[in-house]
Amino acid sequence: MMKWVVTVALCAIAWATASGANAQTEPYPNKPVRVIVDSAPGSATDVAARLMAERLAQVWGQQVIIDNRPGAGGSIAARAASQAEPDGYTLYVGAASIFTAVKGAPGVPPNFPIELPRDFTSIGFMTQQPMYIAVAPSLGVSTLPELIALAKQKPGELSYATTGRGRITHLTMELLQSRTGIKLQMIPYSGGPHQAMGDIATGRVQIVIEGYSGLAGAVTSGTIKGIAIASTERLPGHNNLPTVAETLPGFFAGGWNVLLAPVGTPEPIIRKANVDLRKALDDQALRDRLATLGSYLRSMTPEEVTAWSQEQQRTWRPVAEMVAKQMAEGAK
Repeated sequence: MMKWVVTVALCAIAWATASGANAQTEPYPNKPVRVIVDSAPGSATDVAARLMAERLAQVWGQQVIIDNRPGAGGSIAARAASQAEPDGYTLYVGAASIFTAVKGAPGVPPNFPIELPRDFTSIGFMTQQPMYIAVAPSLGVSTLPELIALAKQKPGELSYATTGRGRITHLTMELLQSRTGIKLQMIPYSGGPHQAMGDIATGRVQIVIEGYSGLAGAVTSGTIKGIAIASTERLPGHNNLPTVAETLPGFFAGGWNVLLAPVGTPEPIIRKANVDLRKALDDQALRDRLATLGSYLRSMTPEEVTAWSQEQQRTWRPVAEMVAKQMAEGAK
């Protein structure tokens, strides 16, 4: 009897092991994949995610379903994604703001900022939307070095338009001031850059910073003049526009999105998803379509995504903390 029991047990173990091995070698994905996004339909992040999903569905031969979970500063989506089963069938699009938030600052969810690899496992990089710096033609400057020189001559006299306090536009100009030693006045426009165009046209505000999609009309009409872009390199379609990094080495500022998975997702799935994502995004028509929206693709390994997010946190946290302190003091 004992020999029979042992034999049955060994057979059961062998069957379970074989079943597990077969499960791990099943092609991924073999059913629809859900991608959680923390913004509403129509936002820049949502548009990028849907374009990615459309291409990934073609590569995988499976549906890729976008699940919009806006609200609570992105906390709702991040929590849902982090608590999902780590099987590769629930992924998450993380935006720059969830990495650069200041912990404990007013309005910042308690589970932010997100850190990699502690909170999620990196899969790949999707898009970035670098900030454009433009000026009123009446200011009489054509380059970033000329703007910096003029600002040094007139400390505190030049003003710039942003989309609000603490936003990436505000943080970018605070970083620029810190790197150059200049002093500018910040003028927030809750209605976005379009609301500021009248003041810029009349010279009441001299500088504006925003993603290109928000400035394209004003640039084309000549209302403003682009002088620099805060990307890592000159961009297709804007080859004559210098980067800020050509004046201030290493300077990058902009929104960006990465594809992540819950911690514990099997390594083979992460690697395959990365390869397939890069294959999906390696499409010139997609690149051209995103470029018209002021967004650009970058290809990264999972390790490079983690390193990128950590470098961005090191860059922006001191700036964000300084801004948070200024906002707290202003509220007193």
